[in-house]
Amino acid sequence: MMAATENTNRNAFGINGILGMLIATVLLLSILAFLVMKSIGVQAAESKHFYDPAPIVGSLDNVKMISKDNGKFAFIDAK
Repeated sequence: MMAATENTNRNAFGINGILGMLIATVLLLSILAFLVMKSIGVQAAESKHFYDPAPIVGSLDNVKMISKDNGKFAFIDAK
């Protein structure tokens, strides 16, 4: 029977230790920073193409409950 040997080859800074935690944290924070910067860019670009409800609000009196003509009162995408 062979005697059990203890694993003494341990490393606190191995990929499963502190270094792994730091790599995962830096990776997650960099993904967060990238997504925040992209969302700020999208918001800035789309703020120039805001929605104008004037064509719809001014003509709601002509909308019928059941009518094919209601399509001309639908929301129009921003240009």
